[in-house]
Amino acid sequence: MAASRYKKLVDALASDIRAGRLAPGVRLPTHRGLAAREGIAVVTATRVYAELEGMGLVSREQGRGTFVRDIAVPASHGIDQQAVATDDAVDLNFNYPSLPGQADLLRQALREVATSGDLDSLLRYQPHRGRPQDRASIARHLRRRGITADADQILIANGAQHGLAITIMAMLSAGDVVAVDALTYPGFKVLAHAFHLDLEPVPTTADGPDLDALENLCATRPVRAIYTMPTLHNPLGWVMPATDRTRLIRIARQHGPLIIEDASYAYLVEDPPPPLAATAPDITVYVSGLSKSIATGLRVGFVLAPPPAVPSLERAIRATTWNTPALTTAIACRWLDDGTVNHLETQKRDDAKTRQALVRQELAGLPLIGHPSSYFTWLPLPDDARADRLTATLARRHISVTTAEPFTTSTHTPQAIRLALGSTDLDSLRSTLRTVRRVAVEDACA
Repeated sequence: MAASRYKKLVDALASDIRAGRLAPGVRLPTHRGLAAREGIAVVTATRVYAELEGMGLVSREQGRGTFVRDIAVPASHGIDQQAVATDDAVDLNFNYPSLPGQADLLRQALREVATSGDLDSLLRYQPHRGRPQDRASIARHLRRRGITADADQILIANGAQHGLAITIMAMLSAGDVVAVDALTYPGFKVLAHAFHLDLEPVPTTADGPDLDALENLCATRPVRAIYTMPTLHNPLGWVMPATDRTRLIRIARQHGPLIIEDASYAYLVEDPPPPLAATAPDITVYVSGLSKSIATGLRVGFVLAPPPAVPSLERAIRATTWNTPALTTAIACRWLDDGTVNHLETQKRDDAKTRQALVRQELAGLPLIGHPSSYFTWLPLPDDARADRLTATLARRHISVTTAEPFTTSTHTPQAIRLALGSTDLDSLRSTLRTVRRVAVEDACA
């Protein structure tokens, strides 16, 4: 088939999709069907669909076929989408929970810093990995989470996302194989793409990754790292049982990969099993922060690493930010030491429980997946439903949600949406969930 003819077919299909002549959710012919209809080779039909998928116009679903996407929803909307800023819109895409009185806490903290006699030093360059007294505060905080850590193993970052970035920069190289859950945190996917890592999806169970599949992967491919969220997985909300944590560590020790433990949402779980970093500190890099538990604008994260990894991580901080902002770090560490962080985390845990109970009340009967004290819920859709179509319909009603696509690392993208629950007041959340239910039911019947 001449290149010009092949391109004309791609252009024609793209034009039909953009003009609405091929409606969102329409199932396109099979590869063989397109080949027969157009008089082209099957391999060329596959190439046509691959190019349309690369343009964000179609999605291929294993065992179901190729479907027209709703192009009102960008393919990467979950991570690239901006937080809702208009007064008439409700954001169920991002979580930025805030409790009454947090602004007053900040005002008081600023006054205390201003009169502490230490203000001048906070305006200067800081040690690249943070001041010793601040790292000691974080070490004490980690002990309350079951991790015994020396302050010299801790590095302060500009939020947990920056902590993940410097971990990749320091510990991995382009082309390295990283085992990840088939559904995982989109921010890690973005970093993996930026640093050219090879993500290998691991199927999940109701309680965590399929460890048989992980072990087989580690035995057959040179896996350099395992990225995992054992305590409150995003987006599925599971908490990995202690026995599974023990086995995951055993697999890592046998085959050699580093464990990257993301604990950003771990604070929401009361009495979880010990973190991986507590049991295997020599092979685990533990990443967390205070953006989720305190405030998204407080960009203070931290990395706990085995001692041999610290110099490389410090070099990555120097290369990306030189040092972390001393003023916000000083405020955060004051709150760690005086109990404010513990108090706010307890309040947010209770708030999340209230919101989860509300979801289960308003969406009763739907197949919800989530932890009872989580700020997000996963809603699988019927096989004949289209998540992009549902998302676009909700967007027209000024409700922002996320499809499974930004979370997916495998070739199969499930039809599902994630509902973030922490960014609106309870009355608005209740009415919004009712709209979500109504639109989801209508979509399933369409």
